[in-house]
Amino acid sequence: MNWFSLITATSFMPVPATKESGDVDSLYIFLLVSGLISFIILIGGMVIFIFKYRRKTEDQKSAYITHNTLAEFLWSFIPFVIMMIIFAWGWSVFHDLRRVGEKGDVEVHVTARQWAWTFKYANDIEINSPTDKKLLDDPDSTLLKPEIVVVPVGKTIRFILTSDDVLHSFYVPAFRNKMDAVPGRRTTFTFTPIEKGDFTVFCTEYCGTKHSNMMATIRVVDGEQFAAWQAEKIAANAGASNKGPAERGEALFKGSLGCSGCHSIDGSRIVGPSFKGLYGNKRDFADGSSVTADDAYIKQSILVPTAKIVAGFPPAMSSFQGRIKEDEIKDIIEFIKTLK
Repeated sequence: MNWFSLITATSFMPVPATKESGDVDSLYIFLLVSGLISFIILIGGMVIFIFKYRRKTEDQKSAYITHNTLAEFLWSFIPFVIMMIIFAWGWSVFHDLRRVGEKGDVEVHVTARQWAWTFKYANDIEINSPTDKKLLDDPDSTLLKPEIVVVPVGKTIRFILTSDDVLHSFYVPAFRNKMDAVPGRRTTFTFTPIEKGDFTVFCTEYCGTKHSNMMATIRVVDGEQFAAWQAEKIAANAGASNKGPAERGEALFKGSLGCSGCHSIDGSRIVGPSFKGLYGNKRDFADGSSVTADDAYIKQSILVPTAKIVAGFPPAMSSFQGRIKEDEIKDIIEFIKTLK
């Protein structure tokens, strides 16, 4: 880290933590300096001319002034050259930030939902931001700590983004990069970290009442630490695979599916109806019909949530079609059966 980066970090923005962020800062400084010089020349020249060539007497006549071809050419050509430099430089920086076709050394699938981020590595390691209702309802809670996604320093990292519900925006100030997470689309967020440490992820697209709590942490570590962390997570996942269906369903409910953000298990009302006492009991719908909540109904509600809207609740849930496996549906159903 050089002295200039340290000064600007305390004055304007965080220390640049990726290779791309240094390029963004250089372009930004060039824009500031060139803009300042242009301002001084333009406004300074105007002020000088106002005083130097002001009319001294009421009957003073201005001399006839002919045009100067060289001056007219220069004040048009020089700004043109500067604009072309900015365009080419900006395009190069933008291209580095949007390396869509490049396969990263580490690829992570990022799913946004109200109001959490889920990170899933190629080897099925999964990191979930907190979705517990009680924590999200208390923004001052010391227990509300965003989950940490770990990446190695010096490697090209590629995040593939999507959203389960509304538009979100994935932004890391220290990386000088931002990308929208759009429902039904895949966007990419590519970076090469050069500084180790913890860097905060913000959602910068207003997405609902808990928008300001939608944070996560990217931790940049040495390659050896990253390998050790991966091994630990893989071992933990192997242990989790030995759980029963209801336990796996509970983990899905509280974790990657994000069900707990909208559905309670204690009978309290959130965005959607509670799961407590759901299985085997009657459900009344907005259209006046009703049905007994069985396996078929729960599966349909997961895959086609707008097919039957529970009375008194909005049709706010998005479909999990193509995003959930058949075995996971069965595990969720087994978990719901335990909620008497």
